[in-house]
Parts: sequence; C-alpha cells; structure tokens
Amino acid sequence: MTAQEALERIAYLLERGREPSPKVRAFRRAAGVLAETAPDQVAALAAAGRLRSLPGIGESTEKVILEALRGEVPSYLARLEADVRAEPAPEAIALLEALQGDCHSHSDWSDGGSPIEEMARAAMALGHRYWALTDHSPRLTVAHGLDADRLKAQLAVVAEINQRLAPEGDFRILTGIEVDILEDGGLDQDPGLLAELDVVVASVHSKLRMESAPMTRRMLKAVESPHVDILGHCTGRIVVGRGRPESSFDSGAVFRACAASATAVEVNSRPERLDPPMRLLEEAVGAGCLLSIDTDAHAPGQLEWQINGAERAAKTGVDTGRIINTWDRDRLVSWLHTRA
Repeated sequence: MTAQEALERIAYLLERGREPSPKVRAFRRAAGVLAETAPDQVAALAAAGRLRSLPGIGESTEKVILEALRGEVPSYLARLEADVRAEPAPEAIALLEALQGDCHSHSDWSDGGSPIEEMARAAMALGHRYWALTDHSPRLTVAHGLDADRLKAQLAVVAEINQRLAPEGDFRILTGIEVDILEDGGLDQDPGLLAELDVVVASVHSKLRMESAPMTRRMLKAVESPHVDILGHCTGRIVVGRGRPESSFDSGAVFRACAASATAVEVNSRPERLDPPMRLLEEAVGAGCLLSIDTDAHAPGQLEWQINGAERAAKTGVDTGRIINTWDRDRLVSWLHTRA
C-alpha cells in the first residue's frame, strides 16, 4: 500500500465511522497533495525530515506517510481496521450479497460530503450494479435541498457521468430524490419532475412530534402517491447521543397502505437511525410490505453500512424477493417507472 492509498483508506474508514468532517478532510487533502507531488520529491523530503513543508501535511499524516514509505502498515490505519465489527451472521451476509444496489444516498449537491462520481465509484467498488442518487428536496434548507432548477441540472450531470462510466462495467447511477413529506402529506417537488426520476424516497423531516392522527393522515397521503417508491426512515428516530424519539402514527394503517400501493418500506442502515425499530420492521413484513435496504449514505465509506440493514431484515425471515434492491437493474427500473 502506497502512502497515498493509506491516507485515502484512512479517510474512507473515518467517514464510515462518522468521525468529524475536518478530520476526514485532513487525510483526504494529504492524499491529494501526494497525488500531485513526484514520488522522488516525497522520498527526499521524508529523508530530510521536511514532509511538513508540503501543504496539508501535519503530524498525523506525516507519520502515516513515513510508515508507509518504510513498507509498514501505518499504525493509524491498523487501529481503524481493527475496529471493524465482528463477523455478521451467515443469514445477514447472504442477504447482503444478494443486494444489487442502494436506493437512498446523498452527494455534495445537498448535505453529502463527496461528489457524485466519487460516490458512484465507491458503489461500483462494492460490486453494486446500481446506485440511486437521492439528494434532498428544497424544503430542507439546512441540507441545501435541490429546487427544480438544480435538480434538472443534476440530471444532466448524472447522464454525463453514466455515459463516462459505461465502458468500465455494468453499472448505472439511478436518478432520484429524497422528497420531504409536507405537513399536509404533499410532496416537496414538482410532480412532473418527480415522474421523470428513477427513484423517489419520501421522508418526514419536519414536525416530527405531530399528534398520531394527523401524522398518520400525512404519511398515508404520501405513500399512496403514485410518485413515491420508498417510505424513508419512517419513525424519524435517532438512537445515539441525546437521541430523538419515534414519531407517533398508526403503523398498521401505514403499512397496510404501503402493501396495497406497493410502496417499499425502507430499512435504513445508518447506525444512528436503524429505522424502523425491529417491532415495526416485523410488522411491516407481516403486513406484506416490500422492503428496500438502504444506507442513506452521505459519504463513500458509509455505503458499507448496508450490512446493518441486512442484519435486521434477515432476523425477520423476510423472503429475499420482497426486497426491491435484490432485483436486477432492469426489473427494478421497469417496476419503478410503471408506478408513476
């Protein structure tokens, strides 16, 4: 492993572990500096003890570079790799291997931390056949959500990237959005534009403490829309830090509506969400709902979080065929476009 590769891997693992963005950027910037510096110059500076004369090289990144140049596995990287979780159950691994893509993730067009192509290439490296780009809609201003004009511009960018990636393998970026479910159950984007997208994930991000009855009506209207393919992180809960309680709604009514309209219920794999909780996930499976195991990734390393959702879905005993992102791309895209 070269010093540049070690720095890039560290940045990736830090992202996966939800470490602060400045720390991630420090390692990624150092990797970029090495990419632009001749190897002989790097070696000479290392021998002279002057690596920190390069912009973006500090104490931690210098140590990584020096250890890599000596042919060692950098100690910082070794510690991160050692923190990788225990081996999941065989059923979870089998389900993870059956997944062909990810239907909910973000880029730096909204609140993600990486460019579209970087996210796509990370998905390709994991063996995905497709990856859905679902940046936020405009109502979520804190996440720099996309209005209609910015979404149209993004669609053109995705088309160009897909054309460039085509010769490299059987992979495609699916166009999409994570659209806010408004207080009245409406969707936060132009309906005509929603109809053009491959994947529409609908999620509640505001007024999460509504009374159960109006929240139920709100969610029912959304999942019954022909534009909505997936109901995202349905309870809105946060299970780390100070946390956030689950939204209150009639889960039986919502899941029956999802089953009747063939709207998939998302199994959100983010460690701080793990939404829906197991009792509701089992209820959704019992109601006959389709599922979509997604990462809600905001950085390349987070695309590996899909195992979290696979573990939880496997515990329900759900038939793999009811998980839409186990379907091959042609089947999935055909199903998505016949829904609108």
